Amino acid sequence: MTQEISALLSGAVVGFSLGLIGGRGSILAVPLLLYLVGVADPHVAIGTSALAVAVNAFANLVPHARAGHVRWDDATLFAFSGVVGATLGSSLGKSLDDRKLLALFALLMLVIAGLMQCRRHATLNDPLPLTRTAATKISGTGFAVGTLSGFFGIGGGFLIVPGLVFATGMATIDAIGSSLVAIGAFGLTTAFNYALSGLVAWIIAFEYIAGGIAGGWVGARLAVHLSHRRMALNHVFGGVLITIAIYMLVRSLAAVS
Repeated sequence: MTQEISALLSGAVVGFSLGLIGGRGSILAVPLLLYLVGVADPHVAIGTSALAVAVNAFANLVPHARAGHVRWDDATLFAFSGVVGATLGSSLGKSLDDRKLLALFALLMLVIAGLMQCRRHATLNDPLPLTRTAATKISGTGFAVGTLSGFFGIGGGFLIVPGLVFATGMATIDAIGSSLVAIGAFGLTTAFNYALSGLVAWIIAFEYIAGGIAGGWVGARLAVHLSHRRMALNHVFGGVLITIAIYMLVRSLAAVS
């Protein structure tokens, strides 16, 4: 019962973060599964979090699609090429030693925390036509982001949104909506690959998803009222990531010694 409550609460925290600050909130899923829910195997934590993040991404895709903020042609091409990368990345992640994987994950958290401190302005670009050159650019970017997403079992929203803007020239709001297609596709690919090896805790995943949907609804509503404090939220969340990352690095180094 304690683990079930922890899974629901952890899912709610991740969903709340996703709703409040976007795709970067998914980075909390793995540490919470490891250190709060009590999943012992880091690979199981990655496989389980990938499934939960994918389902939550598809759930959040619906309102963005209704609002017309999804560029389906670009998003589909980006996701398709990224699925190939996610398959490769998740296979590499499964084969890596637990301690090394967690140490690399902690370093990734530090990078994300640093990127969150940079002030970004919304872009309102005219979308580029889907020419052969543009399709190649989208496919290459999608493959690279998908590989990283699959390796760490994360949604990768912090890379997908700027990747879509870079590759297509679409407006930021469209990139946010379109990114959910890729986040869901990458997550399902990673989860499926891990599930083939028995590395998904299904009951915990469903509890995580339930908590995430509830937390995401609250976070999305609160984000509207706190939009003018977005940088302050990024600073706070970045501090949380740094703290958790240092803890994970210390744990990994202690395990090696």
